[in-house]
Order: sequence, then structure tokens, then C-alpha cells
Amino acid sequence: MPSVVGLLEQRELDARRRVDELREEADRIQAALAVAEREWQEWAIARSRVGEVLAPADETGQDPAAADRTASAAGEQTGRTPPEAAKAKSQVPVWHEGLAWSVLSVDYQRILRVLADRARLGQGPLTCQEMAAAFGMDVVPARVEALRSKAKRLVARGWLAEQQPGRFTLARGVAGPGGGS
Repeated sequence: MPSVVGLLEQRELDARRRVDELREEADRIQAALAVAEREWQEWAIARSRVGEVLAPADETGQDPAAADRTASAAGEQTGRTPPEAAKAKSQVPVWHEGLAWSVLSVDYQRILRVLADRARLGQGPLTCQEMAAAFGMDVVPARVEALRSKAKRLVARGWLAEQQPGRFTLARGVAGPGGGS
């Protein structure tokens, strides 16, 4: 008759083999997951880049009225008009004294709001990674690059300042959400 200790040793050995097999499988899955995540991020970045290239008419040098007519014609053919929120990119007007934040889309207003809050609290500039985290977004390259694109557009239009590369603050003269001064 086998000893109890011998039976326990056999069961322990079987359990250890099972653990080793599962660890090997987990390592293989982790490696596959890392490759898949990297590929997914590359596709997300590619989609973001294509979105930048296919910017709306005002940013590609085309006539905005022609783009609106094309969108209206497409809406008439399908029997519905495209919603305003479905635009690939929002138009960002050049900032001037008295211009209200309400002229910007919600995404741009959100960026201005977080930077205005930091300025009000006497805190310094924000990076796009910090903005993504503040907005509760996943801090992945695709999200960060989308924010960077918006922030750079706001800099180019005079709403934000970038005194150090990649660090954004409100431009001088841009105030709270009620108005532009």
C-alpha cells in the first residue's frame, strides 16, 4: 500500500506541472497580446493621420462653401442631413478679443477649460499625456496624438500658447468660458 506522504508528493508534483504549463501558456498569451496591442496602436495612429490629411475644407485650402454644398447634396440624396457633431474635425476660428469659447466644439472647450482651471490655481502648463489622464482617457499614443493635434490647432489659431515644446497653456488674453477677454 502506497504511503500517504508518497501520494501527497505525487499530487504536489502533478499540481506543479500544471502550474508550469499554465505559466508557459500565460507567457505565450502575454507575448501575443503585446504584439496585438502594438498593431492596434499602429492602426489607430494611422487612422488619426489619415483624419488629419482628410481635414475639412477650411484646413485643406478648399472652399468651405463648396464642402458644405457637397455635404448638403449628400444629405439630400440619402434623405437626411448629416449631424453637426459628425464632422471629422471642427473649425477653429482665429482668436480675437471678445470671442467666446462657445464658437469652439466641445472637445476644444474641454482643453481650454482644463488649462483655465490650472491657470486659475496657479499651476503650470500641461502636456497632452496629462490632458488625456485629466479627461479620463486611456493614455495611449492614438489618444495623446489626437489631443496634440487639437492643441496644436488651438496654438496656431491663437487660443493656446506653447512656450516649451509639448507643454500648453492658455494664450495671453484668452480668459474663462464666458468670453475671450
